[in-house]
Amino acid sequence: MRLGIDIGGTKTAAVAIGADGELSDQVRMPTGFGAEAVVATALRTVDRMTEIAGVEASAFSSIGIGIPGAVDSRTGRVAHAVNLGLEGLELGSRLADRLGVDVRVENDVKAAALGAHHLLGVADGILAHSMAYLNLGTGLAAGIVLDGRLLRGEQGVAGEIGHIPVDPAGDRCGCGQRGCLETVASGWAVSRSWPTEHPLPARALFDAADAGDVRAIAVRERFLTGVAAAVRLLALTTDVDDVVIGGGLAALGDPLVSGTRRILNGWAAESAFLASLDLAARVQVIPIGFPAAAVGAALVGEHQWPKS
Repeated sequence: MRLGIDIGGTKTAAVAIGADGELSDQVRMPTGFGAEAVVATALRTVDRMTEIAGVEASAFSSIGIGIPGAVDSRTGRVAHAVNLGLEGLELGSRLADRLGVDVRVENDVKAAALGAHHLLGVADGILAHSMAYLNLGTGLAAGIVLDGRLLRGEQGVAGEIGHIPVDPAGDRCGCGQRGCLETVASGWAVSRSWPTEHPLPARALFDAADAGDVRAIAVRERFLTGVAAAVRLLALTTDVDDVVIGGGLAALGDPLVSGTRRILNGWAAESAFLASLDLAARVQVIPIGFPAAAVGAALVGEHQWPKS
């Protein structure tokens, strides 16, 4: 049995996965702020999971952590996790020393990619399924799984497509560049373009557009065009079987997917090359409530599918 923990900015979720790949117990609790609080949160989560499962921590063959920030998956060190108050934390080794179990650490988006890949593989029964996970949250990033393995890259930034400039005259991005994809297709982009007191700005935008607000329709179209551009970018650079949309904005559900497919089909109508790729058919959204990052964290370091 493996344990996966998704440490988010406000809450931590955990799930145990049995040898058959099925999910068992799940736990949620608030996340502490700062290095010591994050370590304590992880330890409390493990304690709670052992209570529910009726086992000791040593019963887990491995424990995986998905966490925001720059993660060195080889050492388990986390840096620049601003929302958690972490500038540098040897999370993997500290937890392993306390628990006596191998602890693996991965960036949360990359962990979620593994979780989504696991979900698709179980559903389809396809070995070595290739997939890109497009995370639409406050920012935009992707995780890529090829031949059953997570693509990290030399510096660990594979999939950071949110910081690819698409408009030289666009808004300044938090990374320092101008016109990045994240400035048009993210929760941050929606909040800037459609200011509202609504707790879910993207939902308010889509509702206003559905009600016929001309400006809302224009803002929604720009956002959906950015999402479609991200799908096209992932498909053309990796040629994956599926692009799965996750993150907070995935809660928009079918309107998000159908709008993205509509734009992709519009581009295909003008390009025989794009038409031949059938990009719209590759897009889907993660089921609401599926703990992708926690599931993926449990799978970090494991080759999910045997070679055929």
